Amino acid sequence: MGEIVRLQKYIAMCGAASRRHAEEMITNGRVKVDNITIKELGTKVEIGANRVMLDGKELKTIKKKYYIMLNKPVGYISAVTDTHERPTVVDMVRSELDVPLYPVGRLDFDTEGLILLSNDGDFTYHVTHPKHNVSKTYIATLKGGITIKHLHVLRNGVKVEDYTTSPAEVDILDSVPGQSRIQITIHEGKNRQVRKMFEALGYHVAALQRIAIGNISLGNLQVGRWRHLTAHEVNYLQG
Repeated sequence: MGEIVRLQKYIAMCGAASRRHAEEMITNGRVKVDNITIKELGTKVEIGANRVMLDGKELKTIKKKYYIMLNKPVGYISAVTDTHERPTVVDMVRSELDVPLYPVGRLDFDTEGLILLSNDGDFTYHVTHPKHNVSKTYIATLKGGITIKHLHVLRNGVKVEDYTTSPAEVDILDSVPGQSRIQITIHEGKNRQVRKMFEALGYHVAALQRIAIGNISLGNLQVGRWRHLTAHEVNYLQG
């Protein structure tokens, strides 16, 4: 008898999507088990016994797992493909590593820096799920300076649209007339959150770079380049 797992976990084990994305695939009716369309998230399958199809293609558990760190340039989207034919982060790796990969989380089109790619859905789940509280550190270049009062606001939580952010760790790296560079670490991952935090306080973010996820940092990895994560880094991110 094979291992019995939830359907969304099986899809992630096959490298087809993260667990959270797999849940959307199921509820949207894209998944069949033994030729029966499944829309219930509680469904379980037996590995090696049940036949699972996604969009008509049979899924098989992957044998080799990949964990990639990429220093994303501005102008690339965090996706596998794009309906508007914009370049993606997966495109940057595909020419050298022709295996199915997908982004672990997201990084905005106009933000550069550290993004992870993998074919391991459980890894993606651990890094991106809010309950695991994986921090992200950025350097924001602002037009003008920033007040001490607003540093305190950032450190205590900022009202952004319909939510208040969790306290952030914030430090001024340098400040010259007309520009300042701020290092900020957040423990959430809402859409364009860092930009919105500064904009809510009246600042314009001229440039934004993510430099670390947890204690995994870009180091000297150049923009547009990638490398495999070490076993130590993978183990750390998986908690």
